[in-house]
Amino acid sequence: MLNVDTRPIVLTGDRTTGALHLGHYVGSLKSRLALQEDHRQFILLADAQAMTDNADDPGRVARNVVEVALDYLAVGIDPEKSVICVQSALPALAELTMLYMNYVTVSRLERNPTVKQEIALRGFQRDIPAGFLCYPVAQAADITAFKAGLVPVGEDQLPMIEQSNEIVRRINRQAGREVLPEARAILSTVGRLPGIDGRSKMSKSAGNAIPLSAKREEISEAVQAMFTDPDHLRVNDPGCVEGNVVFTYLDAFDEDPAEVEELKAHYRRGGLGDMVLKRRLDERLQALLGPIRDRRADLATRPDFVIDVVRAGTERASKVAEETLDTVKAALGVFSFGRS
Repeated sequence: MLNVDTRPIVLTGDRTTGALHLGHYVGSLKSRLALQEDHRQFILLADAQAMTDNADDPGRVARNVVEVALDYLAVGIDPEKSVICVQSALPALAELTMLYMNYVTVSRLERNPTVKQEIALRGFQRDIPAGFLCYPVAQAADITAFKAGLVPVGEDQLPMIEQSNEIVRRINRQAGREVLPEARAILSTVGRLPGIDGRSKMSKSAGNAIPLSAKREEISEAVQAMFTDPDHLRVNDPGCVEGNVVFTYLDAFDEDPAEVEELKAHYRRGGLGDMVLKRRLDERLQALLGPIRDRRADLATRPDFVIDVVRAGTERASKVAEETLDTVKAALGVFSFGRS
């Protein structure tokens, strides 16, 4: 009797444009650690999608495939439980993307709120790389190639999941049966982690991120530089918690939420200094990142092991994606030349 794996399927991943940081940890990595225990999880090293706005520096994208893989393994992603694979090495994804482009319009892509926001952020105006505009289609190919029913994302990525499901519904409707499942987003319990300067997005390029591989002194320096309440000039002054980056990070990383709430009340009424809070946060982040940094340093001395993990995962993922591609083609009755 065949042993069929009936666990729910998860698809997730990261663009390989740089080493991962704390924003990635709370946004997805922490969830992946839990999901890999009782789900079939595929994690994409999304180098092809990284090229959509990094075509002028492909070397950066290629170099960071291994860097991001190192971060995955360092935080505890287990290659025996999760499939780590390279997007560009899965040709079925490119073919599914090309096929799906016939089931979505340019105007629909331009109306996608996430795409609109990213276009404005990068200042593309009308000079939008076609690959970037079609990013939601490629993401639909990623999700459906593994027939994923669950996709961990931030709230800003919900329009991408909906666009993928629109394509799935069109495919299923044309085939007259359910060929592909729709995906459901898994939202992080923690909102988007701001940069240490209080800006809404943590980014390595903006210099406001704390990398997962940060050294002890780098962590302390980042915490000391964190935006708090500019009007909290003296310890006895009442302070504002909302928008205070230190409290946002304590909410995300402190394991005693009840005590954090007490600290917030104390801060609001006055008598609690910023340095007390920063020392507490520094201790929490050192405890979290120290072991990750040590594991990453050890793995970096064994590059062949990391590459073997990625190659093995890519081979496993390729078989699954090719099967899905064949299923979609057969259901739609297209590209059947040579099919027995």
